[in-house]
Order: sequence, then structure tokens, then C-alpha cells
Amino acid sequence: MSDKIKNIDGITKESTEALIEETLAAYPEKGRKKRAPHLGANDQGSGSACVKSNKKTVPGVMSARGCAYAGAKGVVWGPIGDMVHVSHGPVGCGWYSWGTRRNLVSGINGVTQFAMQFTSDFQEKDIVYGGDKKLKTLLEEAKGLFPLAKGISVLSECPVGLIGDDINSVAKASAKELDLPIIPCNCEGFRGVSQSLGHHISNDTIRDYIIETREFAEPSSPYDIALIGDYNIGGDVWAAKSLLEEIGLNVKATWTGDGELEKIAATHQVKLNLIHCYRSMNYMCKVMEEKYGIPWLEFNFFGPTKIRQSLRAIAERFDDTIKENVERVIAKYDPIMQAIIDEYKPRLDGKKVMLLVGGLRPRHTIGAYEDLGMECVGSGYEFAHTDDYDRTAPEMPNATVVYDDPSEYEFEKFAHALKPDLIGSGIKEKYVFQKMGIPFRQMHSWDYSGPYHAYQGFEIFARDVDMAVNSPTWKLVKAPF
Repeated sequence: MSDKIKNIDGITKESTEALIEETLAAYPEKGRKKRAPHLGANDQGSGSACVKSNKKTVPGVMSARGCAYAGAKGVVWGPIGDMVHVSHGPVGCGWYSWGTRRNLVSGINGVTQFAMQFTSDFQEKDIVYGGDKKLKTLLEEAKGLFPLAKGISVLSECPVGLIGDDINSVAKASAKELDLPIIPCNCEGFRGVSQSLGHHISNDTIRDYIIETREFAEPSSPYDIALIGDYNIGGDVWAAKSLLEEIGLNVKATWTGDGELEKIAATHQVKLNLIHCYRSMNYMCKVMEEKYGIPWLEFNFFGPTKIRQSLRAIAERFDDTIKENVERVIAKYDPIMQAIIDEYKPRLDGKKVMLLVGGLRPRHTIGAYEDLGMECVGSGYEFAHTDDYDRTAPEMPNATVVYDDPSEYEFEKFAHALKPDLIGSGIKEKYVFQKMGIPFRQMHSWDYSGPYHAYQGFEIFARDVDMAVNSPTWKLVKAPF
């Protein structure tokens, strides 16, 4: 929890609650009743959630959420580089699976990494007669075309579950015939209330099919760790990994950005799991803690303040060697970070930002904006759970508006009232707000930039925010307020 309550001039609990009431007034009574618990004024001192979450979206209300398939393919499985990932179903979702979220991968495409589109391309006849035979043929073709792939995942789309195809038995039989790990993931899009269930299902399949099937070739050391819940968007994993190695830790596996199947399979041998995206991977960290006794720690590498805090928290889990290394690294980078702040803060000081993103970013990036002198006046998630909002309360300024799975109408209404200088959200919202004359950064995939993690990423983050907020373009577009 923060040492003191942060307040923003002009924002009070009463003003935020009045804004929420005004926004809800547009709904019919039933919709208003359903949405009211999902909007609230932050109570920073309580350290607990001020909104309800992880509920079904109100029918007829536009949502920015994704589905269970998106959570499985787009988040957890897709970034593993040395596997073929098959989207089993119609081509529409399969097309979505190509290049999702800019998860960068090292290696040679088609030889040692397979960041390509693989889909079974369901047709009407497959809906009628089933797609099991087609899947078996596809798996054989994938093995023949890409013999160096370390494994194959099969990610089921909605029709597969609706018609009752048994991808588990096909995967089991094909794995034996092809002598290759083939992992079925029953992540049909209609399951659950959002992509969050897709994360959980994927974690379960990793637990059941992968973990403990390999061991690391190198000898064990007390500094062996795994980097969990980082998907290498714009190179984030590489920036975080290099910093962790600079303080003397051995990053034995990354989950799942630029991930390798055999290293993920051997993660049960590490000494500590460092988790970045709590929402998508906390299940797996808890499994490894319960089964293998591996402790875990959430960390935040956005902005120098949070990086400094996280490095020292990580150091507390190790010996004096790591603690000394951490202080040396902090002393090395603090002047560099201060120079960046001195350059950009004069142009950003006092600017307001609103956030709406999927996983950890609505709380993790707040400190980075504050390092640049900006104030966060609204924050929320597309698919968070109560524990995400518990972690958000201490980070958000007091009495500011918090929104869970907001509709397009609600988000726009809050923007009109709060008059942000920048909105950080997803691709669905980007062009709406740009056409309204509000600067925008795409915070799901860094708007084709990055990395934003670690010391390496902060300079890029500061530059991108400055370019967005202070671009002369906005003088040519009239904002609605």
C-alpha cells in the first residue's frame, strides 16, 4: 500500500460518484442495476476493490473483452516460439491468430521458430460431419512441413465444442504416432465470461502435459529463476531478462514470450518464479508453489520508481551478492533515468491519463506515468478479478473513477467529463478517441513500438507518450471538450 493517500485536485469521492450516477442514468433500470456495481470511486486507503468483476457482460452493451480462445491462443500459447500452434476451427479466428499482440520471437521462421498462422479452416461439411479426421491430417502435415518444431498445440474454437469433436483423443493418438508432444487445449471462445478463463485453461494444460517432462541441461544454482507472465510484446522479455541477468540471476525459462517448450517443461527446477502479469499466470505460480515448493513474487518493471522497488524486493529473496548487485545496478541507472525525466517531464507535468487495458497494465503503468509528472484520473480492466482490483486500489489516486468491463458509452462519457490529455487502451478504442481529438497510446501492444519494460524500455515509453500528447496534429482536430 502507498505510504500516503494520493489525491488529484478537483476529484473527490462525491464528484466521482455523481459522474457515475449521471452515466448510469442513460441505461434502462435493469441495465443500470447490473452495471452499477462495476463502477466506483477508488478508496486508496482501504487497499481493496471498489468494484465487482469477472461477471458476464450485459447483453446489448458493447464490450472490449475477448474470449477464452483469445486468452489461450493470443496470450499464453501463441508466444511460445518453437511450437506449431493450430487454431482448430473456422478461418476467422485462425486469421486472428496470426501475429497476435506483437509477441517477438528469436530464431529462423519456419526452422527454429514458427510465428505463423496455422488453422484447420473449418468448412460447413466439417460442422456437419466433424473435424477429427481433418485435425489428424493437419497434425501429420505440420510434422512433415516443420520437422524441427518441438511440439504442437491444438486450440479449439467455438464450433469444435458445439459439435463435440474430441481433440483430446486425436492429440493423444497423433502424439504417439508422430513421437511429438501434442497438447490439446479446450478453449472454445464461448466458455467463461472473458479471455481470463482461456488463461486458466492454458495453465492447466501446461500443468498436465508439459511441466516436469524435461530437466535443464545446465547444473542447478541458487540464482535460477523463471520469468512468468511476460509475453515479449515489442521485446519486453528481452529487456527484463537482461536486467535480471545484470543483477546476477539466471533466467532459466520465460513464460511464454519467446518461450521454449523444453525450458518451460523444466521450470519445476527453478528457485523462484517472478511473475509480471498476475492475471494470466498466477494460477501456474500457485501450482508450482504447492507442488514443488517454488515461491513466487510479483514485480513491476514499468518506470524507474517501480523498477527500483521491484529490484530491491527481488534482492530480499537472495543473498548479499544479489543485494549488492542490485544497489550497484540502481546506482548505475538512476542518473540515466533522471536525465530522461528531466527531458520529458517539463512537457508532460500535470497531464492527465485514463487507462483501460486487459491485464496488469491499468495498475502497473501508473507509476511510470507518475514518474513523468502525469496523473491517472481513471483506470479499469477488461477482464480482471477481485484480486486485481485489490492490487489496483493502492496505486490509483484516491477517489478517481475505477471501471470494470466498461461499455463504449461509459468510457466515452468518463473521457468527456475528466478531459484526459492521453488515453491508454486497446485497438478497439484507439480510433474512436483519436477522431475525438484525444491523444492515444495502444497499451495492449505498445502501438508498434517497445519495449516498455525495464530501464531499457522507460526511455521509449517516455518518448512515445511525449510524441502522443504533444504532437502538433491535435491542434488540427477539435476535441469534444
